[in-house]
Amino acid sequence: MPGFGTIINVAFIVIGGLAGLLFGSRLGERSRETLLLANAVAVLFIGISGALQQMYVLADSGKLETTGTMMMIASLAVGAVIGEWIDLEGKIERFGEWLKAKTGNSSDAGFVGAFVTASLTVCIGAMAVVGSIEDGAAGDHSILFAKAILDLIIIMVMTASLGKGCIFSAIPVGLLQGTVTMLAVLIRPYITDHAMSYLSLVGSVLIFCVGVNLFWGKKIRVANLLPSLVVAVAWAAWR
Repeated sequence: MPGFGTIINVAFIVIGGLAGLLFGSRLGERSRETLLLANAVAVLFIGISGALQQMYVLADSGKLETTGTMMMIASLAVGAVIGEWIDLEGKIERFGEWLKAKTGNSSDAGFVGAFVTASLTVCIGAMAVVGSIEDGAAGDHSILFAKAILDLIIIMVMTASLGKGCIFSAIPVGLLQGTVTMLAVLIRPYITDHAMSYLSLVGSVLIFCVGVNLFWGKKIRVANLLPSLVVAVAWAAWR
């Protein structure tokens, strides 16, 4: 059944969030702070490893060579301009504020920050796009099942350190992956291996940026860099 992978992914995020909420309530402030920093380091290394995996290739000479550097720079630059013009970060934050009010969490000062950070962490990346395409076009749920397990762990840790806002990251995941699954038949011919490599590289850089914000406080408006993913795919089609 098309979309089943996304349903499982959303369910696992909720389960992970509830487990983190229960776990986090048993921790003191110092423990939550340490857990947050540990999670930030993990996200940083997930982003670094994903980016390096796509940037470095083994040449025939046996030496490592870099690829995609100009694409990454151009995608981030153009994507940043588009994102700031659209103000995606502001729109996501306003949606978070609406969620906070509608779910009776108006007194939770960290709700919106937790929602935005968690949403960006689990929505960005090649697994979300490729898995949704495979789910819709081929009925293969395996990639999204693997992502569901990873997201369960990530959201459990994030909820324990940041708060219940992380649980609601299930909503944008459901919307994004569900939309891609429905459009899979139309967009699959344009998502080549080359495009996926570029998408994964830029997506990993954005995940690294999420880790930076977790560790040092909000320094980068990551949501306003999301158009970089579209630019990366367009670059692959152009080249």
